[in-house]
Amino acid sequence: MTREFIDFVNAHKDEDTARLMLSAARYPAIDMAAAVQQIEGLRTAREKWPSLLEYTDFVYPPRLNREQASSEVTARYKTHLLLAPLAKSINPTIADLTGGMGVDTLAFARVAEHVDYVECNAELCELMEHNLKALGITNVAVHCADSMEWFGRTQGYAPTIIYIDPARRSAAGRKVAAFEDCTPNILEHAELLRSHCQHLMVKASPMIDIDLACRQLGDVSEVHIVGVKGECKEVLFVCGEPQGEPRIVCRDLKDLNVFAFSRSEEAEAEGRYCLQVGRYLYEPDATLMKGGPFRLIAQRYGLEQLGRNTHLYTSGQRLDDFPGRVFEVLQELKLSKKEVSAVIPEGRAHVVTRNYPMEAASLQKQLGLKEGGEKFVIATTIGTSKKGFLAKL
Repeated sequence: MTREFIDFVNAHKDEDTARLMLSAARYPAIDMAAAVQQIEGLRTAREKWPSLLEYTDFVYPPRLNREQASSEVTARYKTHLLLAPLAKSINPTIADLTGGMGVDTLAFARVAEHVDYVECNAELCELMEHNLKALGITNVAVHCADSMEWFGRTQGYAPTIIYIDPARRSAAGRKVAAFEDCTPNILEHAELLRSHCQHLMVKASPMIDIDLACRQLGDVSEVHIVGVKGECKEVLFVCGEPQGEPRIVCRDLKDLNVFAFSRSEEAEAEGRYCLQVGRYLYEPDATLMKGGPFRLIAQRYGLEQLGRNTHLYTSGQRLDDFPGRVFEVLQELKLSKKEVSAVIPEGRAHVVTRNYPMEAASLQKQLGLKEGGEKFVIATTIGTSKKGFLAKL
């Protein structure tokens, strides 16, 4: 990037990019499409990769590649996961076989002696070469190639860790989740990859069937379900040196709560069910909902479940360290438009449904409510009874 280009981007970074494209003729010396791509990248970086804002020479890739890239916080978490196995190696090396924008590679470079970035998109490889120089990183090698073909050509190559994040879109552009539908198909290459590294880490869709994936991969030691601000973002499978059944770790990176368990622990836990709802209701965060330790949640936190399939919990005393949302119940509520309007005269509330025969948006419309305000209407099932509650956070 020229100084003129950088100055233009910085001067117009808060402007409407559609208008900038229409005004391209006014700036003949500026590649306006590239400038808009950079401006949009800077805006994404404010939330997703804030540390990159320190580097004015960093070039951002097209929108799809930005959307597919890891966030800075999840990349750091993956690097944290790698620290333990890396400590066992004198000269740790990592191969990122699906490089993309390179956010994970940049994080790996902070802890590894050497990182191989492999990517079949020539434009992304060119950007990565530029960005490595912009960030002053010298321990990353860029390889523009199909990752599986490249790996097959590198006889004797045995990195400490192989990381792979298969593309989760079909040829028609439809989102997919199962390993066999991704590119590359990790199931076709997993044995080869595992035989050439100490540890294999596979990033999967939040929609992946965890138990099926563990059976397919075969030697999973840990599964990490990673959330950010209440949303499940990544599921990571760590293969190598399995110690019996996989350990499943649920964690939202907004806090320090970690819930780790095994399937056998969940199977042996006893369900505790309430006869009536206490003063507080608990809704597990997205990582716990994905992991499914529903009886263990009640057991470990001393809570009672509302029902076997309801996945809400209750107690008389508030637990501030619960990994999820904690509601204070204000009253039981008949879910009719007349009664709801009487207790919510402002007509605004958030609606939550759990194990209830209606989606939240449909129930909200039926009750004549608009989204907003500080109150919550919670619709759920206790035993065989449909119940409603008015609550607040």
